[in-house]
Amino acid sequence: MHYNLLLVISLLFVIFMLVMLGQKFKISSPIFLVLAGLFISFMPKIPHIEVDPELIFLIFLPPLLYEAAWYTSWNDFWKWKRPIGLLAFGLVIFTSTIIAYTSQAMIPGFTLGLGFLLGGIISPPDAVAASSVLKGIKMPKRVITILEGESLINDASSLIVFRFALVAIVTGQFSLQQAIGTFFWVAGMGIVVGLIIANVAYVIHRFLPTTPSIDAALTLLTPYFMYIIAEQFHFSGVMAVVSGGLFLSYRSHEILTHGSTRLQTTGVWATLIFVLNGLVFILIGLELPTIINGLEGYSILEAVKYAVIISILTIVVRILWIYPAAFIPRWLFKSVRDREPDPGIKNPFIIGWAGMRGVISLASALSIPLFLNSGQPFPHRNLILFITFIVILVTLVFQGLTLPFIVKWLEIKEIDHIAPEEEQEAGIKLRIMKAALNQLNEKYSNDIKNNELLSFLKHEIESDISLTNQRLNSMECQVCQKKEIEQYNQVLKELYSTQRKELYAIRKEYAFSDEEIRKQELQLDFDEAKITWNNH
Repeated sequence: MHYNLLLVISLLFVIFMLVMLGQKFKISSPIFLVLAGLFISFMPKIPHIEVDPELIFLIFLPPLLYEAAWYTSWNDFWKWKRPIGLLAFGLVIFTSTIIAYTSQAMIPGFTLGLGFLLGGIISPPDAVAASSVLKGIKMPKRVITILEGESLINDASSLIVFRFALVAIVTGQFSLQQAIGTFFWVAGMGIVVGLIIANVAYVIHRFLPTTPSIDAALTLLTPYFMYIIAEQFHFSGVMAVVSGGLFLSYRSHEILTHGSTRLQTTGVWATLIFVLNGLVFILIGLELPTIINGLEGYSILEAVKYAVIISILTIVVRILWIYPAAFIPRWLFKSVRDREPDPGIKNPFIIGWAGMRGVISLASALSIPLFLNSGQPFPHRNLILFITFIVILVTLVFQGLTLPFIVKWLEIKEIDHIAPEEEQEAGIKLRIMKAALNQLNEKYSNDIKNNELLSFLKHEIESDISLTNQRLNSMECQVCQKKEIEQYNQVLKELYSTQRKELYAIRKEYAFSDEEIRKQELQLDFDEAKITWNNH
């Protein structure tokens, strides 16, 4: 017990150190972690860790899918539903089919069912990896939205393909007509279960006297309820989590109404997803020696050859799919041409090149059972795990390291008519302050005359409105705007630092209670978080 606990704590510590090293060398954390996992696996005296495959989906998938759904903009998702759907469903099925027939023809003893299983595992790109690599690079809003939306839905579609292939292999029975009907039934009922549980969670958050801690804990429990209950009735737990997550995300402003609740919930989830992402990459690295030792008659060179061919095929298939998916609907439908600006040649290529595999593929591969229903070992399990690891390694490292340079080389620019982020921020702030001022004037006009505090509040809001209007006017000069905003944020940070030092001095005077001092510290945390959030 103590040894296992120490091992887990040590793994977490290694993940933290590796992520910090990646930041120091400006290498995205998924790339650095997968390389570190590969390096760790070949270190002497490293313990071989074997994780129960059935626990992989249960532990890792619900929070990872729920977090992706929560931070997906429903409006943007619906706006670009056509390209997202073509990638999330069309490309997944196309990739799975190509991989299935290629691997069957190339690998001795590999059946078509195993091919579809492998295709279902490696077909979904990972938006976490893409967004991590693209962090700090100016990208068109359409590209980011499509990549994130695709990742959300293709997880569901690929995992359903994976599950059907797995059932066919384990039971030895498969009917295409029955599989298609079951697909829609399982997926549809999964959505129903997810929405039912999401509504229950909504009622609890909305109408019961929760606290920030309870709200944060409920958001952690909700995806597990969705997934487990759906799977208990043999429906799609993946679709339950995705649909329920989208529903609650759309209504998040109604259920997380306080700033402290949002900050606490965001902090909890950021930590959880960070740890889960790191753990799954390190786990595959630690299992790699066991995988290599169990390649079932294949030499390492043969396994590497199969894996590299499938990796290249995965990249090429995505590029080949992207351009017809982007341009054929424009050629066929005038409404598409009128509604959407021409994507050009560069943007589709970036979407195609950003198809890096990651956590979902790892979790899927690790969840393959060790034995069939007959008690026989699952055929080619370790080879599938090895190929999956190499595909992730190739796409993450090769595509991930080259993607920022390709973006800069192609000089990618925004092609849709979208106002700059700073202008949108100022516009939103102006609207909500005017709403507050109107409420004061309409409901408390008499009280303002007699209540000095309310009068001061009104003048403060009017002053903020005036400053925001000036900021909007200054945005006519983009260069001046950027310099002014950077200077403004820098001055604010210095002021907050000065205020923290003063709070420290106040605490040493013992003239005020620690509780009141902590309240002021929390307010400074809120104010400073605004700057950090805006910069990201």
